[in-house]
Amino acid sequence: MSVWLPGAPCTPRACIDATSRATTVPRAAARLTAVLLLLLAGIALTPLGAHLPARWVRGWCRTVVRAAGVRVRITGAAPPDGGLLLVANHISWLDVPLLAAVRPARMVAKQEIRTWPVAGRIVARGGVLFIDRDRLRALPGTVAHLADVLRRGQAVAVFPEGSTWCGRAQGRFRRAAFQAALDAGVPVQPVRIRYRTGGGAASTAPAFIGDDSLLTSLWRVATARGLVADVDVRPPLAPHGTRRDLAAAAETAARGDDARAAAHAPRAPHGRPARTARGAPAQCTTAASSR
Repeated sequence: MSVWLPGAPCTPRACIDATSRATTVPRAAARLTAVLLLLLAGIALTPLGAHLPARWVRGWCRTVVRAAGVRVRITGAAPPDGGLLLVANHISWLDVPLLAAVRPARMVAKQEIRTWPVAGRIVARGGVLFIDRDRLRALPGTVAHLADVLRRGQAVAVFPEGSTWCGRAQGRFRRAAFQAALDAGVPVQPVRIRYRTGGGAASTAPAFIGDDSLLTSLWRVATARGLVADVDVRPPLAPHGTRRDLAAAAETAARGDDARAAAHAPRAPHGRPARTARGAPAQCTTAASSR
């Protein structure tokens, strides 16, 4: 099994809630059209990305998610300036713009994307940091590269679970990226992403898991009614201990366990206290194979 891509037990049949109220087909089509137009606008502005104000990038990312029919609610600690490792649980393709809406950052992505027609060149121009998940020997070089980017005062965004999960279950945080934060001496900011219905109940409709296709997932999100993305930005953690310690503290914080996080890791001297999250996610009950 690849060090970068651990398996998740979540599958569309077992984990995705198909009972969400659906909107009309014309409205869903309009949502997807709006998302496409926004993405095309973002692609056109990619060469200017480094010169655009951060608030413009954050606003554009929130607008992309809203265009898909998902309301965005971001609460918690303010991200510090300078080098920062942003880490979050991973449920959906929506997580990428949501994390960038917290603070624009260089995303870490699999090496295979670089070879995709058109899209590979676009994301490379956008500053994505590629990793080779199938070559364990490349791991030290990848960590060193991430640390160098962090030392230059940039933010790097990582989904340490290495795979998407349904939201009712979560994976363990892989440790490699946390070594980069330790080597660079920069804080780690955990982020907890959850999706719910307008009534407040947890929703797995946005999950992109198992053998789900991207087109199917896009349509499911566009046709759902009343989806809300809750993004809880946890207080930044000071670089401390070993990468195992830092990964465990970040994982605990991303799951909303404030007491355990405070007991095992100091906070970085940045940001304001985050609001307390409501409860830990339930566990996924299926043992089916992931993609």
